[in-house]
Amino acid sequence: MAIVLASASPRRRELLEKVGVENLVIIPAKSELPVPQGASPDEAVRLISLGKAREAAEQCPPGDVIIAADTVVSIDGRILGKPQGEGAAADMLRELSGRVHEVYTGVTVISGGEERVECERTAVRFRPLGEDEIAAYVATGEPMDKAGAYGAQGLGCLFVEGIEGDFFNVMGLPMCRLGRILSDMGVKLL
Repeated sequence: MAIVLASASPRRRELLEKVGVENLVIIPAKSELPVPQGASPDEAVRLISLGKAREAAEQCPPGDVIIAADTVVSIDGRILGKPQGEGAAADMLRELSGRVHEVYTGVTVISGGEERVECERTAVRFRPLGEDEIAAYVATGEPMDKAGAYGAQGLGCLFVEGIEGDFFNVMGLPMCRLGRILSDMGVKLL
């Protein structure tokens, strides 16, 4: 039995390795799956993570455990995905400045013919940001591959005043929830 991560995210890989998952197999989705039109943030991440997991599962033997995740940032009910350019990244950061937003991660685990799809929500409060800070942060390139245009585990930590919920969810993989799902499915991390 192999544990397969259906993601190219180095953060997700690092989190799984930190809890002792060895010989992790990486099979990322071939393309970025679009957010379903009209879906709420929790519905969207569930559907996308399920799609990623099923795509990876098609390439694996039946005994493998497939883990997939998808993360979005939501503010005022709108989903902010990964920015499509530096201008979009700066606009997202301006919108998050001085406000609370939500981070949603859908997690799918496929094992032994069973599919479990769940969602974690975490509230994040940003301090007010100056235009110079936004420009300097965007210039680092860090925001470009991250939902909501920031990484709380990187330089973006300088903007986060507080978090209510699972910190690891903000990094893209809610470890407590994932651990419970895996345990329920007979995969023990401890």
